[in-house]
Amino acid sequence: MKSKLILMGVVVIVLLSLVACSSESSLSVQSSVNCDDFLNDQHITGEVEIAVDGVLTVALCSNPTTGFQWAESAQISDQNVLQQTDHEYVAPEGEDNEIPAPGTPGEEVWTFKALKKGTSEVSMEYSRPWEGGETAEWTYVLTVVVK
Repeated sequence: MKSKLILMGVVVIVLLSLVACSSESSLSVQSSVNCDDFLNDQHITGEVEIAVDGVLTVALCSNPTTGFQWAESAQISDQNVLQQTDHEYVAPEGEDNEIPAPGTPGEEVWTFKALKKGTSEVSMEYSRPWEGGETAEWTYVLTVVVK
């Protein structure tokens, strides 16, 4: 009887640990697309699931030396569900502490906060922002399901 109780206790602890790990992993979700992916398909879509109060990080290939850039603010279909909290350009790193070659692409990284349950679509456009410049050369649309 005592060994059954101990075994039952161990099973409960393992199950609780698994539940905690699965909910923790959905609190931080990442989505990234590299330059090769965009060279193969200029208009990429995706879908992620995230927990309420979770943080979503989106990293997209970017090369400002070409004159192209991603829009500072992502277009969010439902800002009651998802809110952009940050956007930054991350320069490329050279190998072995060397300076990367000119024209080496980096990444633009956006951070979003999941506010409440629901679905929202996040859209980003890679364009040359001046008048007459190319628009929507690359696009990324991510459906975010907040559970």
